[in-house]
Amino acid sequence: MYRLIHSFLLFTGIALSVHLASAQVIIDKGVNFEHDLSWTQIKAKANSEQKYIFVDCFATWCGPCRYMRTIIFPQQTTGNFFNARFISVEVQMDTTSKDSDRIKSWYADAHTLKTLYSVQAYPTYLIFAPDGRLVHRVIGGRESAWEFINVVREAFDTTKQYYTQLREFDAGRRDSAFLRRLTQMARYDMTVGPRVFKAWLNTQPPALTPTVLDFMQELTRTTADPGFNVFLYRGPEVDKVLGPGKAGSLVIATLLRQYVIPQLRSAGEKGPDWIAIQDAIAAKYPALAAEVTARGKVQYYQGRKDWPQFQIAILAYTQKFGAHATPEELNQFAYTVYVNCPDMTCVTGALEWSKRSFKDKPVPRYMDTYANILYKMGKTDEALAWEQKALATAGDYDRDNIQANWEKMKKGR
Repeated sequence: MYRLIHSFLLFTGIALSVHLASAQVIIDKGVNFEHDLSWTQIKAKANSEQKYIFVDCFATWCGPCRYMRTIIFPQQTTGNFFNARFISVEVQMDTTSKDSDRIKSWYADAHTLKTLYSVQAYPTYLIFAPDGRLVHRVIGGRESAWEFINVVREAFDTTKQYYTQLREFDAGRRDSAFLRRLTQMARYDMTVGPRVFKAWLNTQPPALTPTVLDFMQELTRTTADPGFNVFLYRGPEVDKVLGPGKAGSLVIATLLRQYVIPQLRSAGEKGPDWIAIQDAIAAKYPALAAEVTARGKVQYYQGRKDWPQFQIAILAYTQKFGAHATPEELNQFAYTVYVNCPDMTCVTGALEWSKRSFKDKPVPRYMDTYANILYKMGKTDEALAWEQKALATAGDYDRDNIQANWEKMKKGR
């Protein structure tokens, strides 16, 4: 429908007016977000009307945020639920040069909300009781209005309200079932998530079950978190549950996050001081310092889209440490090279990484990467054969994309 309306706009200015009017009608049926009130006024209005407060914490670069704001919130179903129960407000958590005066007037309150309530993922939805107490939050968007409504509805159930449960935790509640539920709820809250997880872990037997390791993966961000030493010292046990190379990959990711990424963000025009980074890691983890630093270089040059330097970094990393890479990492490396590096020497190297990515288990999208690299190297017949193999094993999620690639190859595109 949008494309049809958009086509009409190309032919007549009258259609533009009609389209805008229609859009306004749709918006009016959706969630009524307050745009002219301050945070203090919103809290006062909620208290006066005895409604809860729904705060949409979004970022301008966030795709799921845009989906929710343009597809889910304008729907009448969503509006009917929210407008009867909530005073709703949109709060932009990042800043841009295009920010309106209204957005700028919320800078201070946005910073306070982000800091006070540890908003680290987008979108995050904070829900306050009419008296101003924060009682619940929802992380991430949902595909349908009803799915999102059902998740938000939990804000009215004290046994499911995230912050109400946290208060019980702080008051000393420690039964295992409660701690497991709260750990699930705290996955994206790195200020308390590891602490809750550690308390739940103390109620569990020492065996590394899939559930325990699943939580560990998401709640280990620093070397001080309880999962890090498990990944570091019990790697074979972890790999039996999660897959080959997974423990080492998690250790490297943690060290990157703690020692390297902060330096990449603050690097000036001369770039990071790689020697200082490696020395800092070596002070505590000497056996891992060179690998983490080499991986950091790959990440740095990829983020800067400096493909000549990326090529040097990725080849150096894979020659020394490629055996440690997981299938997912190998596929990522290969695909990045395939898309961005014109040097066929590097592309040839990527072909070997790609083939290793599905050596032990056929994964259609990894096989698709392999076929695309073959095609780029001029090996069309081999590429088509591998694309057919990928298509034969593809599920619904991958099939359309792989089919499209196969058709393009056949047509020489």
